[in-house]
Amino acid sequence: MNLENLKTRALRSWATVGLLALLCLVLAALQFVWIGELSRGERARLQDGLQSSLQRLSRDFNEDLSTAVAALRPPAALIEESGREAAYAQHFLRWRDAATNAALFRKIALAVPKGEDVTLLQFDEAKETFLPAEWPKDWDGLHDSLVQRLTERRGGPNFSTRPTILEIPRFAARDDGPGGEQEWLILDVDPDYVHTTWLPQLISRHIGTGIPLSFRVVDRFDPTKLIFQSNHEPDFKPEASVGLLEYNRFEPGRGGGPPRGERGEKGDRGDRGKRGGNNQFFRKGGPPPDFNRGRWQLDVRYAEGSLDSVVNRARWRNLGISAAILGLMLLTAVMLVRFSRQQQHLADLQMNFVAGVSHELRTPLTVIRTAAYNLRGRVAANPAQVERYGTLIQDESEKLTALVEQVLRFSSARAGHAVGEKAPVAVEGVIEEALHSRRLGTPGARISIEKDLDPGLPLVMADEMALKHAIQNLLDNAVKYGTENSDWIGVAARKITDANGDIVEVRISDRGPGIPKEEQAEIFNPFFRGRRAQLDQIHGTGLGLNLVKKIIEAHGGTIRVESEPGHGTSFILKIPAAPAELQDEFANTAG
Repeated sequence: MNLENLKTRALRSWATVGLLALLCLVLAALQFVWIGELSRGERARLQDGLQSSLQRLSRDFNEDLSTAVAALRPPAALIEESGREAAYAQHFLRWRDAATNAALFRKIALAVPKGEDVTLLQFDEAKETFLPAEWPKDWDGLHDSLVQRLTERRGGPNFSTRPTILEIPRFAARDDGPGGEQEWLILDVDPDYVHTTWLPQLISRHIGTGIPLSFRVVDRFDPTKLIFQSNHEPDFKPEASVGLLEYNRFEPGRGGGPPRGERGEKGDRGDRGKRGGNNQFFRKGGPPPDFNRGRWQLDVRYAEGSLDSVVNRARWRNLGISAAILGLMLLTAVMLVRFSRQQQHLADLQMNFVAGVSHELRTPLTVIRTAAYNLRGRVAANPAQVERYGTLIQDESEKLTALVEQVLRFSSARAGHAVGEKAPVAVEGVIEEALHSRRLGTPGARISIEKDLDPGLPLVMADEMALKHAIQNLLDNAVKYGTENSDWIGVAARKITDANGDIVEVRISDRGPGIPKEEQAEIFNPFFRGRRAQLDQIHGTGLGLNLVKKIIEAHGGTIRVESEPGHGTSFILKIPAAPAELQDEFANTAG
């Protein structure tokens, strides 16, 4: 493995990620500017859209109101034929039965001149006619205005000081134009009906319910007079406003104003008369509607806050989404680099594995071939030499067999067959077989084995051959890497108990140079070999510890390493004990 090439490739990969991160930052800055511009445009669009919607709402509101007013006005011929009260009652009943918004008016009355006073006739629902009534106290202002109108011929666009009162005069017909007022139709708009039914329908039709709205209606001539409000907001700052309750007070076809003598053609009084007679809903043509007129003023704002706050929330939400997308792109790039680096590292490890296995195979095969060649010559006549070469061939064959077995076991483990059939097994017996099969504890061996096996260890459910292979592998590693400064190897086994029951713990230790901290997390990965093993050219495939881990985990156990550089290494295996009924059955059978 060329470490310099690995470092160069790693630097190039991370330099690419750094460049991508820089590009993402530039793109994020541009998006911040673009989204800011879009937010300003969105604010203007929402403002214009809201105002346009309110103007359409106002037009429909006033058209429906004017249509109702027109339907409640009987023609002069019907009044002469049936009488004033009967004619007005007939038109009201006909409109009430056919109108979809018949609850619009909570009171309907007639104000009729009588001398220099004005009497009140209020519609009686039971008798379905107009009957004399006292002026309500809250209508005193209207009464005084009508009396003043009658005696002084002066008045404004609406005589009532109450913003819910509509007065519609009827003028006498004369050859030279309309004469004086004959009576006034008084309509008291029900604000509760407008608030709860009519206005919400219009808002839903023209504005929609995509963004919740708050609204209020005030007297346009005195905005401090609140008529109704959708919710109780002490600090109501409208985003858009429009006039409501604009209707034609004068009869259709009458020129849209009071008598000619009062209107005039020049002067302030005449101009005011012309303005007061806006009858746009009763004739085609004429000037476009003025949405700033009307007795009421509808103020609207967004329920979630001001328009600026709504736009800002949308802006930051868009910025958050953009940042998340850019972050995801950057994270994807980082993960791709890491994944490619890991794949490259794995490929290098696999190449090293192939090279290592080739070397491991070549050495015993070369020794066997050389020994066989020598046995064909004159050495065959020497029994001592024959025995020595025979022993050499046997040892190298065992190494070759062990190597092939390890590769096959690794292949089986990768396929999910790390162990075979399990049966109750005594751990101390497995340890003894592993020690003797490697001739580590035989007399004359240079390795000193210290055993500390607790008596009466519980049985474990295990594949005996696989478990022995795992322990043998750990013992081989202890000999290879842990006997540089000491020939001591310790093997201990004891029973421990935790929340899951009894466990057999096996500890294999040495007093060698230890494993570096940065390598301890990787030693169980396949094909991994430590730096020291590569530098010292210690034979191995890098499969042993990974295979041990798979075997122990297949038994439901765990393996971990404890190592301090310069103070040796310990591998700790924990294998669950067999169930109690199997322990008893084996004990009875053995007895």
